[in-house]
Amino acid sequence: MFIGSLSVSALAAVATFGIASHAIAATELQWWHAMAGANNEVVNQLAKEFNESQKDYTIVPVFKGTYPEALNAGIAAFRAKQPPAILQVFDAGSGVMMGAEGAIMPAADVLKKGGFAFDKSEYLAGIAAYYSKPDGTMLSFPYNSSSPILYYNKDIFKKAGLDADKPPKTWPEVFDAARKIKTSGAASCGLTSTWLTWIQTENLAAWNNVSYGSNENGLGGTNVTLAFNSPLFVQHFQSIADLAKDGTFRYGGRTSEAKQLFTSGECAIMTESSGGLGDIVKSGMNYGIGQLPYYEGHGPQNTIPGGASLWVFAGKSDEEYKGIAQFFHFLSQTKIQSRLHQVSGYMPVTMAAYEDTKKSGFYEKNPGRETPILQMMGKAPTENSKGVRLVNLPQVRDIMNEEFEAMLAGKQDAKAALDKAVERGNAAIKQALGQ
Repeated sequence: MFIGSLSVSALAAVATFGIASHAIAATELQWWHAMAGANNEVVNQLAKEFNESQKDYTIVPVFKGTYPEALNAGIAAFRAKQPPAILQVFDAGSGVMMGAEGAIMPAADVLKKGGFAFDKSEYLAGIAAYYSKPDGTMLSFPYNSSSPILYYNKDIFKKAGLDADKPPKTWPEVFDAARKIKTSGAASCGLTSTWLTWIQTENLAAWNNVSYGSNENGLGGTNVTLAFNSPLFVQHFQSIADLAKDGTFRYGGRTSEAKQLFTSGECAIMTESSGGLGDIVKSGMNYGIGQLPYYEGHGPQNTIPGGASLWVFAGKSDEEYKGIAQFFHFLSQTKIQSRLHQVSGYMPVTMAAYEDTKKSGFYEKNPGRETPILQMMGKAPTENSKGVRLVNLPQVRDIMNEEFEAMLAGKQDAKAALDKAVERGNAAIKQALGQ
């Protein structure tokens, strides 16, 4: 096991001991991150292993709250001229970081500074492309890439008379199953979802091959006009709003809070990041995995990566860059990537790690664990499914969440919510671009 029997406190103690023993000679490199729960244990274990593998550098993991909180902390630290060596930034913050001219050192350049050859072909294409400039330069290191999938409680499925070995594939099937679970009394809630913005809008667009916005959803240019109020989005969110009226759908929060509704047994079905697997395994529940649901006649196309990548700030010393490069090289090792993937549920970022995991028979022994990779790599991306990149995507997500919450509270229907989110989002984009 990757984490083994070490508790969080034991890992922290070991990490502290490692820092103390290296303090005299080692160059300290702070790694600010947003990994909580089981994934926080993984971060501490990686830092510990790297620190023990050499004596010149000490990685110091620092938890900075949720993804948005970690991004804001990094921006504030940069403005105060005290940025960390490495900042974990979620996918939505990529456009923000890319727009910060002169603030970052591209990951490809960092690796070269450390004497490591950078070969983009070694990384999973969809992941590398998302974190690269149009000319192919990789700007950040893809640490924890994920894809949204469907989790379901097998025991509750059996209780409701549903086939526990056959997860629903389409959204209408999901909605029907959720109703049956609620009406049968098998659970108080049929369906929940984390990240309504990332899963139910950005990935809904990609997986069903419909436009989220102009200019290839922002990957082709920063001047984007949003389009997520088209008929398929309205149909989808109205279905969710209708299910929310009697509690068949239950809202947990804007990011990953809904995971608690699933692990506690309150809700039987959840769409969530593949990276949420660690906490689901720790809960001890009898769970199953299915692919992200789609609409017949539209999908499935391909999902887009979520999770986060590691960004390096400009203005560091050559010695610091060498240490960061060594750490990125350490993270790229096949044995590390294979293990990270198998324990956390995040996708391996290198092809070698994916092939290594495949050859080991891991996917045969663990049904569903290859699902997020196959979803992302199954088909060549279209203009609608390369991803979403806005100069202010976190702000646009906040706007969307405000309108979704008003919809779920019964204050407006789905069409009004989406129309308002598009109108406000377009205005925010123009303001951010200085137009």
